Amino acid sequence: MKTKLLFPFVAVFLVLTMVIYFLTHPSYDKSLRAKYYYEIGDYQEAYSLAKEAFSLDLYNRMASTIMTQSQISLKYVAYIKMGEKYMKEIDKIANQEVISDADKAKIRLICEIMMSSYIKLAPSVITDEELVKQTAKYHDDFEKLFEKVTR
Repeated sequence: MKTKLLFPFVAVFLVLTMVIYFLTHPSYDKSLRAKYYYEIGDYQEAYSLAKEAFSLDLYNRMASTIMTQSQISLKYVAYIKMGEKYMKEIDKIANQEVISDADKAKIRLICEIMMSSYIKLAPSVITDEELVKQTAKYHDDFEKLFEKVTR
C-alpha cells in the first residue's frame, strides 16, 4: 500500500520541482516573455529576449526556437517594408505621363531584386501566416509587374 502511494507523490514532487525551476530560472522567464512578444508580433523584442535567455542557458530549447523564429519573421517584415517602399517608388514612376527607358530599367531591376529576395525566405511551420501571405502577395505583384515591363 505504501509503495502504491509513494510513486504518485514522488511524481508530483518532481513535476512541481520542474515547474518551480522553470518559473524561477531567469533564462526561462526571459523565454516566456520572448514567446509573448513573438505571439503579439514584436519580433525584434522577442529576438532580443530570446537571445538573452539563450546566452544564460545554452540548453534552453525554447529560447533557441524563439530566437530562430524571430530572425525568420524579421526577414519577412524587412521584405514587406522593402516591398512597400519600392511599390511607392514605382507608383511615382507610373504616374508620369511618359515612362522613359531608364525608368523601365529601374522598375525591372527593382522587380528582380524583390523576386530574388523572396526566394531566400524560408517559412517554417510556426511563421505567422499573415506575414507569409503578405510576402507572397508582394512577390506576385512584382512578378506581374516584371512581365509587363519586359514585354
